Amino acid sequence: MEQTRGIDVWLAPRGSARTHARRHDPARVPSRTASSELTHRTLNAFVRDITEQRRAEAAVRQAKEEADRANRAKSDFLSRMSHELRTPLNAVLGFAQLLTGEALGDEARDNVQQILKGGHHLLDLVNEVLDISRIEAGRLSLSLEPVAVREVAWHVADLVAPLARERKIVIVVDEIEAGHAVVADRQRLRQILLNLLSNAVKYNRPNGRVTVTFDHVSGDRLRIKVTDTGGGIRPDKLRLLFNPFERLGAETTSIEGTGLGLALSRGLAEAMGASMGVESDMGRGSTFWIELTLSREVAATAPEAERERPLQSTTARPGTLLYIEDNVSNVRLMTRLLARRPTVTLLHAGDGESGIATARDRGPDVIFLDLHLPDMSGEDVLHHLWADAALRKIPVVMLTADATPAQMRRALASGAAAYLTKPFQFSTQLWKITGLEKG
Repeated sequence: MEQTRGIDVWLAPRGSARTHARRHDPARVPSRTASSELTHRTLNAFVRDITEQRRAEAAVRQAKEEADRANRAKSDFLSRMSHELRTPLNAVLGFAQLLTGEALGDEARDNVQQILKGGHHLLDLVNEVLDISRIEAGRLSLSLEPVAVREVAWHVADLVAPLARERKIVIVVDEIEAGHAVVADRQRLRQILLNLLSNAVKYNRPNGRVTVTFDHVSGDRLRIKVTDTGGGIRPDKLRLLFNPFERLGAETTSIEGTGLGLALSRGLAEAMGASMGVESDMGRGSTFWIELTLSREVAATAPEAERERPLQSTTARPGTLLYIEDNVSNVRLMTRLLARRPTVTLLHAGDGESGIATARDRGPDVIFLDLHLPDMSGEDVLHHLWADAALRKIPVVMLTADATPAQMRRALASGAAAYLTKPFQFSTQLWKITGLEKG
């Protein structure tokens, strides 16, 4: 210890260190020392008061902690909002789907289609807001693998084809070898391209053209370009395109949209290690592109249906379905749906305990289980079912408004045979999963 100008200072023999100086009052002062030995009896030292630096570091730590808390609170809020919106949407879209099977007049049928259209639009908005929130919080779950570019591009073009025909727009997908694959999350790449092609059709001129091309921009990068023949975008507006909720004035037109698609697409691209950009020529059209890393591995062929697999044979057969759900509207919807399928018997339980008891007493072929029940969670019910050797063989399908990937992984890891997020499509999801009836 050395004493200088009324301050005691602890010094390192040589080099530098953070330490404390003690004043005679006797306050301790955070300091940084740097010392060197001049001779065997002389030490040269510099002492710097770093009180303000420590305060600044503490302020940065506090700001980061507050930002993390705010992000967690936002994510929790959006997750709850998603659940609260999906639950009534399941009833709205579900009953509207039931009405499409009724003998309706033209006007009534059109009314039902408008309900479905509006409901799906709201559902898309909920999904996009959740995805952007996950990206911002660094919680987006991706599965990177070799993905065949041609296969995804053709699939997306087929999805957009009805909208293009309606607007008399031609979609052309350039040729590329079938073996070309990029490193991507298959579902997310399809989501990005679907957004780009949909925009290219919606913002095109009548009788226009949309072209999908593929360019090698470097040794290991492939650029997928979507070009339209629309009116183009002013140069001063290009920088705003990827801002959330920015529609560049299109909100005053009849073109539907939320202004989230491009912001979400760029976020997804960057999360996959890709880049995304745009070039535009006023009066001639725009080109949006995504640039990805080429894969050195061969892409596996995508499954015929990448969604849920049947748990049993899809041959129509009698069966018993136990639905463990406390929401009255959802139960009524399932009851009305199964009334059209007399070969399927519906059992209902309004809470977890009675659901487990009914499963033991009746031995259903399939159990539909909600995650949020009044007495216990759906996961707890699943654990009880798996603990019983006689019940473990019954396939359990989670039907829930909780759309988080983490929740889905936990449910599947706990033994759920499948996981469906409300609202769902009866014809394409429900019956294909159960195998009780062909839809």
